[in-house]
Amino acid sequence: MANEKIAVIYYSATGTTYKLARAIEEGAKAAGAEVRFRKVKELAPEEAIKSNEGWAAHRLETQDVEEAVNGDLEWADAIILGTPTRYGLPAAQLKQFVDGTGGLWAKGALNDKVFSAFTSIATLHGGHESTLLSIYNIAYSWGCIIVAPSYADPIQFQAGNPYGASFTSNNGALAPDETALAAARFQGTRVANIARDLLAGRAK
Repeated sequence: MANEKIAVIYYSATGTTYKLARAIEEGAKAAGAEVRFRKVKELAPEEAIKSNEGWAAHRLETQDVEEAVNGDLEWADAIILGTPTRYGLPAAQLKQFVDGTGGLWAKGALNDKVFSAFTSIATLHGGHESTLLSIYNIAYSWGCIIVAPSYADPIQFQAGNPYGASFTSNNGALAPDETALAAARFQGTRVANIARDLLAGRAK
């Protein structure tokens, strides 16, 4: 049986969410999954990006990361979406990508895929849980099966977020610490393992 296929699709401005996404990719690959690592299209104007040194540097750093397309969702057995928090909601860039999936939804192409999510925030109590919960609304409409990290590993009692990996960056001053990265790796592994179990069950 072929390895489970996972699409890790994210948006990141200055790199915090990107680092969590890479850790999730690492965890999924460690579990034996085939991973497509994709960013969504940037929508911000050039002047806004250039006005923020970290934003401009991160865009350059990730210029070779492929942009997500609907085909990545159709290919995947499991989908993991990541975004920074914007007023307790996903960033517009990720939402724009999701809003372009109507054709897949209409033909039921996303039904029964595993789905998970992660986020980053600038400030303490900045809305990470509400962002993740709002992303999971996508799964309900797509017909996906939500697999959150829960407290299924000891690292989750340190990270403290059963909804999905998250990190508070103090307005970009802090990079994800080892606890956040370990939680992200666990999330990638858990999604891969559950996806494998579901595929095995369907194959019987």
